[in-house]
Amino acid sequence: MDNIISRLYPSTKFRMVLLITIITMFTSGYKLQYSLMILALFLSFLSGKFIETLKAFFKYIFLVIAFIFLVQTFIVPNEDAQQLYGFIHFSKFGLENSLLLTSKITAISSMIIYFFQITSIKDIIYSLEKAGASKKFVFVIAATIQMVPQMMLISKNITDAQKARGIETEGSFIVRIKAFLPMLGPLVLSAIQQIEERVLALETRGFSCEGRKTSFYFLEKDSSSKVIDFVVLLMGVIFVYWRFI
Repeated sequence: MDNIISRLYPSTKFRMVLLITIITMFTSGYKLQYSLMILALFLSFLSGKFIETLKAFFKYIFLVIAFIFLVQTFIVPNEDAQQLYGFIHFSKFGLENSLLLTSKITAISSMIIYFFQITSIKDIIYSLEKAGASKKFVFVIAATIQMVPQMMLISKNITDAQKARGIETEGSFIVRIKAFLPMLGPLVLSAIQQIEERVLALETRGFSCEGRKTSFYFLEKDSSSKVIDFVVLLMGVIFVYWRFI
């Protein structure tokens, strides 16, 4: 299940996210920014990625936003602060600042999450190569994007192995720390081993060889992507002219 945005060329989708990021950063208020999150969730629903987008948002972004909101509203001292209990106080100015700050983070992060939900790593790599980017640069980008899920998978496997050996990995904070420290060694060694295996695989495929490379995978930029590229560029110029000139 997808929509017209999901079928766009990766660079076109990236330009859309970049435009939204620029508009979010240089637009005052917070209503537009929060509405962009609703837009991202609506588009993810049309693409069949609503649950995945929502889970990723709450897993990686929500705690940061909640922390910033609470600190700005109830901890940071302001002139209009009204004491509630001890060092905790309420400030309308702090509330406004927290809404402004968290709205920008919410809008940008939700759009970035949606971009990666509807764009595969393979498509991103292919579009970078077609754009003329260095193959070493493309490899660094791909490895960086894939690093977090790979490390999480390795840590999960190590934790399961520790549980199978009778090591206590769940419980109080002290118990978790004691279980985490022995996991660092296998985690680092597994990461190094994966790097070595990846280097050997790349060299087998002629990564360092000069000359034109061929690919079994092909991705074509259709007319819709070209039209939206022009529209995004035009909107960007209009916004810059309106905001700065």
